[in-house]
Parts: sequence; structure tokens; C-alpha cells
Amino acid sequence: MDAGAMHDFAASREQARELDKAAIEAFGVKGLILMENAGRACALEAARMLRGEGGPQDQPDGPPALDGMRVAVLCGMGNNGGDGFVIARHLHNWGADVTTFLAGRIPDAILRAGDAAVNMEIVLNMDVPVKEVQSAAQARALAGQCAGADLVIDALLGTGLDREVGEPYLSLIGAIGDLGKPVLAVDVPSGLDCDSGLPLGCALRADLTVTFVLSKRGFSAPGASEYTGRVKVAEISVPRGLIEQRVARWRAGGK
Repeated sequence: MDAGAMHDFAASREQARELDKAAIEAFGVKGLILMENAGRACALEAARMLRGEGGPQDQPDGPPALDGMRVAVLCGMGNNGGDGFVIARHLHNWGADVTTFLAGRIPDAILRAGDAAVNMEIVLNMDVPVKEVQSAAQARALAGQCAGADLVIDALLGTGLDREVGEPYLSLIGAIGDLGKPVLAVDVPSGLDCDSGLPLGCALRADLTVTFVLSKRGFSAPGASEYTGRVKVAEISVPRGLIEQRVARWRAGGK
């Protein structure tokens, strides 16, 4: 299968999960590797947005220089939030003034353990601010702190969301949307059903969505582009042979 045919396929929520699971269990690709690659891919696209859409991803002599740029990274409690913490780390290392917002409690996120907790603890050890958002009122208040940001990173809710958005996500999404800041969405705009392309009560409108491995089925639905903005598919080290095998099977109607 050529690359074009492979990447023209749009995956469902369950198909995306299947690819991640197979990469980890059958090929031994660690979840931390997938998360690192996903976060770095988003960080590079964020740097492009901060420096001007047509700019190169990297300077000739090294990584992007983002001194003076202000970025707000909104992180959920799951793996999408873990991607956000990877993004925060890279942007901080490249000179940006980064503040992260966690939709939950730091101790609860640490108790969950897993790859997201690892990346959150790294950010905490780097003294990058992590501000807890636990209620609707707190969400509205803290969202105001994003008013001075040059870019907002949406790593709140990923492709796994299949029910209406609840608090504090609901108020945080609404308050951030009201700011009118440029937004980069991680994998899928928070609140958008990746299968139907419809908002689950509400959804954040992104200027750019960086999605992983394959595009998502709902992105081509009427009206979905109002939420996704431009869509870029990032490679994150899921083995090509695995993707080709699964896409061929799904195209043939297999489960």
C-alpha cells in the first residue's frame, strides 16, 4: 500500500485505540515513546504558529527560538493531557513563557500514575507553572489568565470522549473560546466527537488540529472544519506495517 492510500484513510475512535494498543502490545513501542513523539510533533507546529505560518520548523542552527512568546497549555487528566505536558516541556526549553492548566488536582493525576503522570512530574520539576482547575468558577477565572497568551494549546479531551462534556471542562472550553486566541488542538478539538464530527455539548474551535497516525472519521463531516481548522497528521512511531495491515483490513470491511 502506498503512503497516499494509507494516509487517506480516516480512523474511528476504536480504530485509533486499536492501533495504539497493537503498537504497544505487539511491537513493544512504549506508551511514553508515542506520547513523546506526539507532543514534540505538536510543539513543532506550535512553534510554526508562534513564529509565523510560513516559517521553518527549525532554525538552521538548532531548535525554534521562542523567547518572549507566551503559551497557555490546557491539560486534561488523561493521555491527551500527557501530550500537553510534553508540549509544555519542549516550548519551555525553546524559550517560551509557558503556563499549564490542569483540569483536576495534581495529587489525583500523580496517583493515576501512567505516562501522563510521568510527563506532568517532569514539568513540575522544571518549575513550569501547573495551575489546578477544579470547578466552573475556577475555570472561568483561570481562563482569564490566558488573555495574554500568544497561543493556546488544547490538550484537554482526546478521541476517547464519547459523552457530553462536563465541568470543569465545559466552562474552561467556553471561557477559552470567548478569548479569541489562536488555538492548536492536540489530536482532536476538545468536545468534538471524533467519529461524528459533532460537538458533545460544546467544543473548542481550533485554528490547527494536529492529529496522530491517521486522520479521524468525523473530521470530514459537514461543519467539523469549523472546529478543527486545518488538520495535520503527525507520525508518532506506530509501525508502518501495522498501519498498512489494519487499514487494508478496515477498507475490506473487516473489524
